[in-house]
Amino acid sequence: MSLTPEQSAAVSTWVASGDNLSVIQKKLREEFQVAMTYMDVRFLVDDLNLQLKDAPAKVDTSDVSKTQPKAAPAGAATPSSPSDQPPGEDDLADEAALPGGSVILDVDGVTLIPGAIASGKVTFSDGVTGKWIIDNQGRPGFTEISQPGYRPTPEDAKSFMNQLEAELQRRGL
Repeated sequence: MSLTPEQSAAVSTWVASGDNLSVIQKKLREEFQVAMTYMDVRFLVDDLNLQLKDAPAKVDTSDVSKTQPKAAPAGAATPSSPSDQPPGEDDLADEAALPGGSVILDVDGVTLIPGAIASGKVTFSDGVTGKWIIDNQGRPGFTEISQPGYRPTPEDAKSFMNQLEAELQRRGL
């Protein structure tokens, strides 16, 4: 089906504004009373040598590992820039300075928990113990903690995650 120059210009404008094929199809029907299938609209856009714009990626708010770090409060010391340190060694210097570094991590030789790729036990610096798992999507979690509602200190949490990462890398996970 051929369009008038006015209709072709309208389609070009819609594509430039970021409309997708279904929106263009709807606008053609509503504004020009031109009924086209989705595939016909796709061919029309191709014939007019137009490029559709990609939709912006949706942010997965449920995945906390992808969230941006919160801004440091005013007056707080700013960390050194990433270019000051070699890749992969960003926290190695800080690990020795951690006061809560007496976290003991144990990895199970065989993981029998369904849906887990690794599991083990941890003892935090204040004596609280727990059982941890890494699920099949790579997310860490706890299955048991000896003290209900327990939250490890930031130093213990960092030490636990650093030890866990090192142990999993050593085992090829």
